[in-house]
Amino acid sequence: MSRRVLLEVRDSVATVTLNHPDRMNAIDEEMREQLPPVVERLTDPAIRAVVITGSGRAFSAGGSVDWFEREWNTREFRLHSHRLSAVYDEIESLEKPVIAAINGAATGAGLQLALACDLRIASSVAKLGYREHHLALIPGHGGATRLVKLIGLSRAKQLYFAGDLVDAEFAERIGLVHRIVSPEELIEEAHREAATLAARAPGALGLAKKLLNAAADVDTQTGLALESLAQSVAVKTSDHREGVRAFREKRAPDFRGE
Repeated sequence: MSRRVLLEVRDSVATVTLNHPDRMNAIDEEMREQLPPVVERLTDPAIRAVVITGSGRAFSAGGSVDWFEREWNTREFRLHSHRLSAVYDEIESLEKPVIAAINGAATGAGLQLALACDLRIASSVAKLGYREHHLALIPGHGGATRLVKLIGLSRAKQLYFAGDLVDAEFAERIGLVHRIVSPEELIEEAHREAATLAARAPGALGLAKKLLNAAADVDTQTGLALESLAQSVAVKTSDHREGVRAFREKRAPDFRGE
């Protein structure tokens, strides 16, 4: 079996690379099987930040057409589809920052993977969008929900109904990506941002991520209660005490995740 998903860990930053460049990193059966154990390894506390990217000229062109050409009954298709959706949910739920380094085309399930990440940095040559309706399909794997939360209902409809790929500049303008860099700088910039985040207090960052992910689905009073609970946990950590000491001593804090 080919290695469709590569994992490298260096200095507390993990890099996950979708590795099927001949097919623009289309998500085929092998990639679907290899993603879950890789994502499971990302839960290691020694890993404090994650970068996800693609090899070659694409981030991911989405689901492999070969996969859709199979004869499915409804139950089988839902079970297989749920496996990939669960992987995306796990990425979104990781208690550490995850950055999508979008090096080229990110379409369909490939874009949905990027949406499950916390931050999205795009190469200036990247193209993003949904083309499912060209196959008489709809966005799956949480793509519709995440897209609406990120860019709003009207923009989400515009992006999906048109079925066109948008360039990085337009994607940044509507909030689909937060930064654009040159193709040559993409991985370096993604790793630089990941390293900066990895130096933060991991417990506080993980709690903040949970709060922010929940914010769109709760009212203000519930949000305040969740914030209070999270803060009562954070204030008891060794990292919090180290942060206060570092502030008083006018030095950079050394957070240990304790």
